[in-house]
Amino acid sequence: MTNPTPRRPDVTTIEIVGGAEALTVSLHDPDDRWAGLYLDHRRRILDALPESNVGVEHIGSTSVPGLAAKPIIDIVVVVDDITAEEDYLDTLLAAGYERVREPAHRLVRTPARDVHVHVLERGDPAVDEYLLLRDHLRRDAADRALYENTKRALLSRPWNDMNDYADAKTEVILAIKARARAARVP
Repeated sequence: MTNPTPRRPDVTTIEIVGGAEALTVSLHDPDDRWAGLYLDHRRRILDALPESNVGVEHIGSTSVPGLAAKPIIDIVVVVDDITAEEDYLDTLLAAGYERVREPAHRLVRTPARDVHVHVLERGDPAVDEYLLLRDHLRRDAADRALYENTKRALLSRPWNDMNDYADAKTEVILAIKARARAARVP
């Protein structure tokens, strides 16, 4: 399936709202409350976007039972046209989220920065990649442990920006996703 032609250029390639933010959080033991927090925000998002054809999924480490994580609930919201911010941005801001804009996607988050809502366009391969990793880590204890140990080792170092920390996990994440693809039933 191909993406519909955007109605306008994607300004996220030229505009960033916010800047580099030092990573000052640590890993927390798995918390059963994370699933409930996701469900609360899922409802808030769907209430804010009642007329929209959106998908909402819990992603990231807090979406994997048994995995230590930074206590930040990551949510992906899939919209038809990411460049049509008038279809979703104002209502998400009115629902209590704050705007952050990064290259290639939109991000809103709570003022406490404990919930990050990543807005991506339907058909964006990143959505499938998030779900592939999440679902594999839910099933595979060895890769879940590898991922957690990698995060612990990386968080023992100082980071000038959360994105640098995320980039440092790339090699391990790619290896885990390769095993996830190989484990898929044909």
